[in-house]
Amino acid sequence: MPRIALIHALRHSPAPIEAAFAELWPHARLANLLDESLSADLAAAGALDASFTDRFLALGRYARQSGADAVLFTCSAFAPCIDAVRADLGPLPVRSPYEAMIAEAAAIGGRIGLVATFAPTLATMPAEFPPELAVEPIFVDSALAALDAGDTTTHDRLVAEAVRGRAFDAVALAQYSLARAAPAVAAVMDAPVLTSPGAAVRELRRTMLGA
Repeated sequence: MPRIALIHALRHSPAPIEAAFAELWPHARLANLLDESLSADLAAAGALDASFTDRFLALGRYARQSGADAVLFTCSAFAPCIDAVRADLGPLPVRSPYEAMIAEAAAIGGRIGLVATFAPTLATMPAEFPPELAVEPIFVDSALAALDAGDTTTHDRLVAEAVRGRAFDAVALAQYSLARAAPAVAAVMDAPVLTSPGAAVRELRRTMLGA
């Protein structure tokens, strides 16, 4: 079975992607690389610079040297850095956290609610959607702090409250850490709720296995 390197910038990201693999592709071999300093440094800096790209290139090269058959990043605020790794490692499959979810949103079309709890995500991710989609960014303040404190109930409630009563053709949960809130969001929405982990695993399995 292929070895998939999973590269994380938040400690909350491994659990949801591992859960998605367990459900959708349990036989894949996973290797987790976590560097929390990436998200902390981006939050402090406020913008990406060349130093972040260098750090991502180092992580990508390490994953390749470790025998990875594909690399999946789970950190949603670093699109330009991930593009640099893709160019550096090609033809090795390198995936951003959310490109598969964006493809699923594009297949639905219309108005998409894009929910994030890490503000830098919304600085880069909306532009990744096809221009024909009407994407409405939704930042849920305090939800990530609740998750950091272990208060998952408050996290999920805040996310659901942020979209309650809004009319969307689909709701896209931008970060891997948000996947856990999908049931709470689905309970208050009459629209599909898309998560990055599920979409990513489905796409990678099709790519690697043709199934």
